[in-house]
Formats: sequence, C-alpha cells, structure tokens
Amino acid sequence: MSSLTTPDWNAAQLRVDATMPDWFTWAIESPLTSRFVDVEGCPIHYLLWRGEDEDADQRGLLLVHGGGAHANWWRFIGPFFTRYFRVAALDLSGMGDSGQREEYNAEIRAEEIRAVLDNAGLGRKPFVVGHSFGGYMTMRFGASFGEEIGGAVIVDSPIRRPHDSERISRPGMSRQRIYPSFDEALRRFRLLPAQDCANAFIVEHIARHSLKPVDAGWSWKFDVRAMGTRRWGEPFQEHLQKLRCRAGLIFGQNSKLVSRDTAEYMSELMGPDAPIIEIPEAQHHVMLDQPIAFVAALRTLLDGWVRTE
Repeated sequence: MSSLTTPDWNAAQLRVDATMPDWFTWAIESPLTSRFVDVEGCPIHYLLWRGEDEDADQRGLLLVHGGGAHANWWRFIGPFFTRYFRVAALDLSGMGDSGQREEYNAEIRAEEIRAVLDNAGLGRKPFVVGHSFGGYMTMRFGASFGEEIGGAVIVDSPIRRPHDSERISRPGMSRQRIYPSFDEALRRFRLLPAQDCANAFIVEHIARHSLKPVDAGWSWKFDVRAMGTRRWGEPFQEHLQKLRCRAGLIFGQNSKLVSRDTAEYMSELMGPDAPIIEIPEAQHHVMLDQPIAFVAALRTLLDGWVRTE
C-alpha cells in the first residue's frame, strides 16, 4: 500500500515561535510529499524531497532518525541534498506518523528501510544515513542488504570496545505520558540523551512535530513498547563488522556517547577506507548542534564515494 497525503505544515501548532535564520526557513518550507508504504501489515510513513532535476538519473539518499524521534528531525537537512539526490526520511514503526506493531525488532526495521528505498524510487545504489538508534538500524540493514546500497553513514551511534569500563545508559520507557494541553506537553519536551542545544528554533520545530492528540489530551508520537531496553538486544558490533557496503562515521566532538577512542574502535571494525569525521562543537545530536557543519561533512563524504565508484 502506498498513499499520498499533504500535511498542513502551516498549522498553528506546528509553526515555530523562536527566531529562525533564513536558511532554516528555506529548508522547512521546501516542497515535499508525505507518503506511506505497507510493511508486513504496518503503514510506514516517510517524507520525500524530489531532486531538482527529475529527468536526471539521480541517486537516492535515505535519512533514518534516532530512538523515539521521527522524520521531521531531518526536515531542515534533507533540502540541502536535493541538487544531487532524491531524498527521503522515514518514520520507523512505532515512531513518528508510522503505525504500531505488536512486536518490534531490528529485522523488521531493516525491511522497513528496504521498503521505503524502493517505494520512494531512490534508484540504484542509494545511500543510507542513520543517527543514534537509526545508526544501529542502518548497521542491521547494511549487514543484511548492504550490497543493494552505495554506502552507510553512521551518525554518533557508539560501538564500544568489548571491555570498555564506561557503560552506556540506555533506560527503557514503561508508560505513556499524557498532558492536558499541547502547550504543556511542548514545555516538557527534552532531548534524549539529555543535552543543551543553542539552536532553540530547531528544538522547538522537532518538539512541535513530536506530539499527537489522544483521548485525555496530548502525548508523544512514539509507542512506549518500541522504546524498551529490548531494542538494544542485537549484536550491533557484528553487524558493523559485517557490513556489505562502504561505511563512514560522523560524530560530535563533545558527544557523551562517541569518544575519539570509540571512533577509533569503530574505524577498526569498518576498515581503513571508512571515513571518520568529527564535527567540532557538536554533541550527540550532531545535526541539531551544528547543522551546517553536518551538511558540509555529509556532502563531502558522499561526494567522495560517488567520485571513487
């Protein structure tokens, strides 16, 4: 199943009040379509930006969000790539505007990525970029279907050395939080893992797209069952090492999750040809902290891959 919808991006509750720079306004107002594709009985939502030259044989680029996030985390990033790519950003099942499942696992999420690549018409050997939890799903996809893509970019998704004494805190969620009003819920929005972000307009944009109406008020779009600790129950280190495609890592200089030592270890797993890019003054949510630097880094990485094919 694939259906076209046209969301009202100008709805009052989605309009950002914080002062926005011109580049951000341009990006979120760039034309896009909202689509669904059925994956094993679950509607998977994605956003699509058509390339500037639809007649050209453009490559595809798929953006995969982090845990509990959604496709709109990429609304201000995707348009920067439409000159050379047909770009899509999906909502994984149980998150964003996609449907919910009785059970979630990385295998079905890899199938969701695969289905969106096909339904969005991203063409031959597209590229997949995954942030945080989305980076782990990209690893799983690349280990299973990597020969179908041109490369996988992991963004601040840590794979630490087996005997690393510093543990990653990965709390699960057990109950749905409901707020009496949209404004109250908006005030409660926080980035996870917790961090400050100087770009208040980006955080507000994301927060406004993270809410849905429920019977008793407003709640977050993600299914709490999709946010349990079981979502980490995969051998992601093995997936990264077994990728069937080129891979690269982008991480934040001040990330609490990916240190330089962790980046070096991931480089060992991916091999000496994998580009490792550190974004100055960025924390875990790299594209929120330093969006223009992130765009420049990703453009350079992808251009290098295209030129050396």
